[in-house]
Amino acid sequence: MAPQDQAVRRLRTAPGVGTLVATTYASVIDRPERFVKSSSVGAYVGLTPRRFQSGEDDCTGHISKCGDRLLCTYLFEAAGIILNRVSRWSALKAWGTRLAKTIGTKKATVAVARKLAVILYRMLRDRSEFWWSGMEGQAA
Repeated sequence: MAPQDQAVRRLRTAPGVGTLVATTYASVIDRPERFVKSSSVGAYVGLTPRRFQSGEDDCTGHISKCGDRLLCTYLFEAAGIILNRVSRWSALKAWGTRLAKTIGTKKATVAVARKLAVILYRMLRDRSEFWWSGMEGQAA
């Protein structure tokens, strides 16, 4: 089995991520070692807010939409599935649900999509599967 196929199989263990999302994500990110930090993946995909800074002015705008449009759309759809259709509990779903109550559903979906991009990056880099609860990583 090719390494790309193994990566796609591991990425599919995340909630809301199917074959199409996993394949697109693995092909866009390509080599995970080219990113210095996990958080830079969200900016690469285009799911972080724009910043306008000049002197004393500091304004946060809408998402930048700089990255791959197809991957951004797929991650947004996967985040919507996590928030609305997945019934199994995960820390990601709980965080997104709490966020949706305070800032609204659409902004929370974008935030979950960004966080999902970072989680998928870590799964791709570490060659691991999705942890449904925080206790699985501590038990080992």
